Amino acid sequence: MMRMTDSDATLYRTPGQLIAALLAQRGWTQRTMAIILGMDETGINRLVADKRPVDAPLAVVLEELFGVPADRFLNLQASYDLAKARIVARPDPQRSIRALLYGDLPIAEMIKRGWILADGVRDMKAVEAELMRFFGVNRLEDIEIVPHAAKKTEVNSNVTPTQLAWLYRVKQIARDMLVAQYSPESVRAALARLRGLMMSPDGVAKVPRIMAECGIRFVLVESLPSAKIDGVCFWLNDKAPVIAMSLRFDRIDNFWFVLRHEIEHVLQLHGRSAAMMDVDMEGDGVGDGADIPDEERIANDAAQDFCVPSALLDAFIARKAPFFSERDIIGFSRLVKVHPGIVAGQIQRRTKRYDRFRDHLVKIRAIISPNAIKDGWGDVAPVEP
Repeated sequence: MMRMTDSDATLYRTPGQLIAALLAQRGWTQRTMAIILGMDETGINRLVADKRPVDAPLAVVLEELFGVPADRFLNLQASYDLAKARIVARPDPQRSIRALLYGDLPIAEMIKRGWILADGVRDMKAVEAELMRFFGVNRLEDIEIVPHAAKKTEVNSNVTPTQLAWLYRVKQIARDMLVAQYSPESVRAALARLRGLMMSPDGVAKVPRIMAECGIRFVLVESLPSAKIDGVCFWLNDKAPVIAMSLRFDRIDNFWFVLRHEIEHVLQLHGRSAAMMDVDMEGDGVGDGADIPDEERIANDAAQDFCVPSALLDAFIARKAPFFSERDIIGFSRLVKVHPGIVAGQIQRRTKRYDRFRDHLVKIRAIISPNAIKDGWGDVAPVEP
């Protein structure tokens, strides 16, 4: 009796079709097969009719009986099962959208922070309604992280969904704030007032009021996990600049550098068409490399000169490097009229030695928080729905 070749076996779409052909080749009836295998004839009939699936143990038995590899039966069964599933499955275009939203957005953290109101991530109906409210859209597919969404903030393409969620929270808060009328002149005048506050950590307490008086909406929003956000500058309209900071590094030097960096973005009218999201400013995100955008280089230079004039810092480092005594740092800070922590922070940036002078890097969040509009660290900023 001739056996079925591999090429013959590939003609069949289901394991039942292959079994029926094998029976015909041998001139066997289903009853014959049932007797050989010690099975009920009804079971064989169901097998040939593809109403009973071929599992691994049965595939091994069929291999022994017909000389056809067991994996051939199993592959036919898998293909047949998949084809049936495709017929009965209902396409759900929302499934891929949910994969993006639930996979990329920090929904659990957004619920925890009170940004969206739901009993948990499994409360899908509430979560999806709240996400549409949060992002200001009427359909899930219009949420900005979904490809081809009509509404775009036009932030840098490297901005992550987590960072974008943080930005939208800042926007919610900033829209409800009342500040004086903005003018560049008032901001430049404010810089002198701010510079005079840098001798003492307590000076940061006055920053929110000074920002409001010169027409800048100033917000503190705690960063989301892994977002590495330091600050952002954008405009609600041509006369409404917004500066938000995360205080990711609760240090006096980082606070003044990031604040002045964002103020320079405002003065240069950066962020009017696309939010200037400043990420990982103490890492590689916004550094001193030749490949950083011109807007960031301008803001970096302004921030550094504001904290410690570059020419004076260069001369100090040239005289004292690589050894900087406590006396040197304190004396130089008095010369440039800033807190020693600000000098220490600038030396760290220049030398890339972030393990030094930490005793001077005092914390300031507890000082500024009572006077600022803030969201996070256990507080939820009230926003209009």
